[in-house]
Amino acid sequence: MASRTSSLKFFSLLISSLTIVQMAIADPDILTDFIAPANGTVDGNFFTFTGMRVLVSGDEPKNFTVLKATMAEFPALNGQSVSYAVLEFPAGTTNPPHTHPRSAELLFLVDGTLEVGFVDSKNKLFTQTLQSGDLFVFPKGLVHFQYNADSQNAALAISAFGSASAGTVSLPSTLFATNIDDNVLALSFKTDVATIQKLKTGLAPKP
Repeated sequence: MASRTSSLKFFSLLISSLTIVQMAIADPDILTDFIAPANGTVDGNFFTFTGMRVLVSGDEPKNFTVLKATMAEFPALNGQSVSYAVLEFPAGTTNPPHTHPRSAELLFLVDGTLEVGFVDSKNKLFTQTLQSGDLFVFPKGLVHFQYNADSQNAALAISAFGSASAGTVSLPSTLFATNIDDNVLALSFKTDVATIQKLKTGLAPKP
Protein backbone atom coordinates (compact mmCIF):
# COMPACT_ATOMS: atom_id res chain seq x y z
CA MET A 1 0.00 0.00 0.00
CA ALA A 2 2.86 2.34 0.91
CA SER A 3 4.51 1.59 -2.43
CA ARG A 4 1.27 2.40 -4.28
CA THR A 5 0.91 5.68 -2.37
CA SER A 6 4.50 6.63 -3.20
CA SER A 7 3.89 5.82 -6.86
CA LEU A 8 0.76 7.99 -6.92
CA LYS A 9 2.65 10.86 -5.29
CA PHE A 10 5.46 10.50 -7.82
CA PHE A 11 2.96 10.39 -10.70
CA SER A 12 1.20 13.52 -9.40
CA LEU A 13 4.52 15.30 -9.04
CA LEU A 14 5.49 14.30 -12.59
CA ILE A 15 2.20 15.59 -14.03
CA SER A 16 2.57 18.86 -12.10
CA SER A 17 6.12 19.27 -13.36
CA LEU A 18 5.09 18.67 -16.97
CA THR A 19 2.28 21.22 -16.59
CA ILE A 20 4.69 23.82 -15.23
CA VAL A 21 7.15 23.16 -18.06
CA GLN A 22 4.39 23.47 -20.66
CA MET A 23 3.26 26.77 -19.15
CA ALA A 24 6.83 28.02 -19.17
CA ILE A 25 7.46 27.30 -22.84
CA ALA A 26 4.20 28.43 -24.43
CA ASP A 27 1.78 31.33 -24.26
CA PRO A 28 -1.18 30.35 -22.07
CA ASP A 29 -4.52 29.68 -23.73
CA ILE A 30 -7.17 32.26 -22.92
CA LEU A 31 -10.87 31.62 -22.40
CA THR A 32 -12.01 34.89 -23.97
CA ASP A 33 -11.64 36.40 -27.43
CA PHE A 34 -8.97 38.79 -26.14
CA ILE A 35 -7.61 40.21 -22.90
CA ALA A 36 -9.02 43.66 -22.25
CA PRO A 37 -6.91 46.37 -20.61
CA ALA A 38 -7.31 47.03 -16.90
CA ASN A 39 -9.41 50.15 -17.47
CA GLY A 40 -11.88 48.13 -19.55
CA THR A 41 -11.81 50.51 -22.52
CA VAL A 42 -11.78 48.59 -25.79
CA ASP A 43 -12.25 50.08 -29.24
CA GLY A 44 -10.43 49.99 -32.54
CA ASN A 45 -7.50 51.89 -31.08
CA PHE A 46 -6.75 49.02 -28.70
CA PHE A 47 -6.19 46.67 -31.65
CA THR A 48 -4.08 49.17 -33.63
CA PHE A 49 -0.31 49.59 -33.36
CA THR A 50 1.24 52.68 -34.93
CA GLY A 51 4.85 52.15 -33.91
CA MET A 52 5.89 51.08 -37.42
CA ARG A 53 4.96 54.40 -39.04
CA VAL A 54 8.54 55.57 -38.61
CA LEU A 55 9.45 53.10 -41.38
CA VAL A 56 7.45 55.23 -43.79
CA SER A 57 8.21 58.71 -42.53
CA GLY A 58 11.58 58.40 -40.79
CA ASP A 59 15.17 58.41 -42.03
CA GLU A 60 17.09 55.19 -42.57
CA PRO A 61 19.05 54.24 -39.43
CA LYS A 62 22.85 54.28 -39.34
CA ASN A 63 23.04 51.25 -37.05
CA PHE A 64 21.20 47.92 -36.95
CA THR A 65 17.71 48.64 -35.61
CA VAL A 66 14.81 46.49 -34.46
CA LEU A 67 11.25 47.80 -34.27
CA LYS A 68 9.18 45.44 -32.12
CA ALA A 69 5.47 44.81 -31.81
CA THR A 70 5.34 42.48 -28.82
CA MET A 71 2.98 42.35 -25.88
CA ALA A 72 5.09 45.02 -24.18
CA GLU A 73 4.61 47.53 -26.99
CA PHE A 74 1.20 46.31 -28.20
CA PRO A 75 -0.90 45.02 -25.26
CA ALA A 76 -3.64 43.68 -27.54
CA LEU A 77 -1.26 40.81 -28.38
CA ASN A 78 -1.57 39.45 -24.84
CA GLY A 79 -2.94 35.92 -25.17
CA GLN A 80 -2.78 35.90 -28.99
CA SER A 81 0.51 33.95 -29.29
CA VAL A 82 1.90 36.19 -32.02
CA SER A 83 4.31 39.11 -32.32
CA TYR A 84 6.28 40.92 -34.96
CA ALA A 85 9.56 42.71 -35.54
CA VAL A 86 11.03 44.76 -38.38
CA LEU A 87 14.80 44.52 -38.73
CA GLU A 88 16.72 47.29 -40.49
CA PHE A 89 20.28 46.49 -41.57
CA PRO A 90 22.39 49.38 -42.88
CA ALA A 91 25.26 48.25 -45.10
CA GLY A 92 27.75 46.03 -43.27
CA THR A 93 25.78 45.63 -40.04
CA THR A 94 24.81 42.56 -38.06
CA ASN A 95 22.24 41.31 -35.59
CA PRO A 96 24.63 39.60 -33.12
CA PRO A 97 24.17 35.98 -32.05
CA HIS A 98 21.10 35.67 -29.83
CA THR A 99 18.22 33.39 -28.92
CA HIS A 100 14.46 33.64 -28.47
CA PRO A 101 13.64 31.30 -25.59
CA ARG A 102 9.87 31.19 -26.13
CA SER A 103 9.40 31.04 -29.90
CA ALA A 104 10.75 30.14 -33.29
CA GLU A 105 11.38 33.04 -35.66
CA LEU A 106 10.16 33.16 -39.25
CA LEU A 107 12.11 35.82 -41.14
CA PHE A 108 11.00 37.32 -44.46
CA LEU A 109 13.62 39.34 -46.36
CA VAL A 110 11.87 42.29 -47.96
CA ASP A 111 14.87 44.00 -49.52
CA GLY A 112 18.60 43.39 -49.92
CA THR A 113 20.60 40.30 -49.03
CA LEU A 114 21.41 38.70 -45.69
CA GLU A 115 23.78 36.06 -44.42
CA VAL A 116 21.88 34.09 -41.77
CA GLY A 117 22.53 31.05 -39.65
CA PHE A 118 21.84 29.10 -36.48
CA VAL A 119 23.58 26.45 -34.39
CA ASP A 120 21.64 23.39 -33.26
CA SER A 121 21.96 21.44 -30.00
CA LYS A 122 24.64 19.24 -31.61
CA ASN A 123 26.75 22.33 -32.43
CA LYS A 124 26.06 22.03 -36.15
CA LEU A 125 25.97 25.35 -37.99
CA PHE A 126 23.32 25.92 -40.66
CA THR A 127 23.81 28.97 -42.88
CA GLN A 128 22.18 30.52 -45.92
CA THR A 129 22.50 33.59 -48.13
CA LEU A 130 19.03 35.08 -48.47
CA GLN A 131 17.78 37.12 -51.41
CA SER A 132 14.81 39.48 -51.41
CA GLY A 133 11.61 37.45 -51.14
CA ASP A 134 13.18 34.53 -49.24
CA LEU A 135 11.98 33.17 -45.90
CA PHE A 136 14.12 31.46 -43.27
CA VAL A 137 13.08 29.82 -40.00
CA PHE A 138 15.19 29.92 -36.85
CA PRO A 139 14.05 27.10 -34.51
CA LYS A 140 12.97 28.07 -31.01
CA GLY A 141 15.69 28.64 -28.45
CA LEU A 142 18.66 28.12 -30.79
CA VAL A 143 21.49 30.63 -31.17
CA HIS A 144 21.21 32.48 -34.48
CA PHE A 145 22.35 35.61 -36.30
CA GLN A 146 21.79 37.81 -39.36
CA TYR A 147 24.48 39.77 -41.20
CA ASN A 148 24.24 42.24 -44.08
CA ALA A 149 27.56 41.59 -45.83
CA ASP A 150 26.77 44.11 -48.58
CA SER A 151 29.02 47.14 -48.04
CA GLN A 152 26.89 49.41 -50.21
CA ASN A 153 23.22 48.53 -49.74
CA ALA A 154 20.87 48.22 -46.78
CA ALA A 155 18.60 45.25 -46.06
CA LEU A 156 15.11 45.10 -44.56
CA ALA A 157 13.50 42.05 -42.98
CA ILE A 158 10.30 41.20 -41.13
CA SER A 159 10.20 38.53 -38.43
CA ALA A 160 7.12 36.79 -37.05
CA PHE A 161 7.04 34.93 -33.73
CA GLY A 162 4.64 32.36 -32.30
CA SER A 163 4.53 34.11 -28.94
CA ALA A 164 3.37 37.51 -27.76
CA SER A 165 6.61 37.68 -25.79
CA ALA A 166 9.28 35.59 -27.51
CA GLY A 167 12.09 37.15 -25.48
CA THR A 168 15.59 37.93 -26.70
CA VAL A 169 18.85 36.85 -25.10
CA SER A 170 21.78 38.58 -26.81
CA LEU A 171 24.94 36.57 -26.25
CA PRO A 172 27.43 39.47 -26.32
CA SER A 173 25.39 41.53 -23.87
CA THR A 174 24.51 38.58 -21.65
CA LEU A 175 28.11 37.42 -21.38
CA PHE A 176 30.07 40.66 -21.37
CA ALA A 177 27.69 43.41 -20.25
CA THR A 178 26.59 41.75 -17.02
CA ASN A 179 28.45 40.99 -13.81
CA ILE A 180 29.75 37.53 -14.65
CA ASP A 181 33.16 37.22 -13.01
CA ASP A 182 36.06 37.98 -15.36
CA ASN A 183 37.90 34.83 -14.26
CA VAL A 184 34.91 32.65 -15.12
CA LEU A 185 34.72 34.15 -18.62
CA ALA A 186 38.49 33.97 -19.14
CA LEU A 187 38.57 30.28 -18.23
CA SER A 188 35.48 29.52 -20.30
CA PHE A 189 36.88 31.20 -23.43
CA LYS A 190 40.45 30.03 -22.78
CA THR A 191 41.81 33.56 -22.76
CA ASP A 192 43.01 36.05 -20.15
CA VAL A 193 41.23 38.54 -17.92
CA ALA A 194 42.67 41.51 -19.84
CA THR A 195 40.98 40.32 -23.05
CA ILE A 196 37.66 39.85 -21.23
CA GLN A 197 37.89 43.36 -19.81
CA LYS A 198 38.50 44.79 -23.29
CA LEU A 199 35.39 43.02 -24.54
CA LYS A 200 33.38 44.38 -21.63
CA THR A 201 34.68 47.89 -22.28
CA GLY A 202 33.59 47.66 -25.91
CA LEU A 203 30.05 46.73 -24.86
CA ALA A 204 29.75 49.34 -22.10
CA PRO A 205 27.03 51.97 -22.66
CA LYS A 206 28.35 55.10 -24.34
CA PRO A 207 27.96 58.31 -22.24
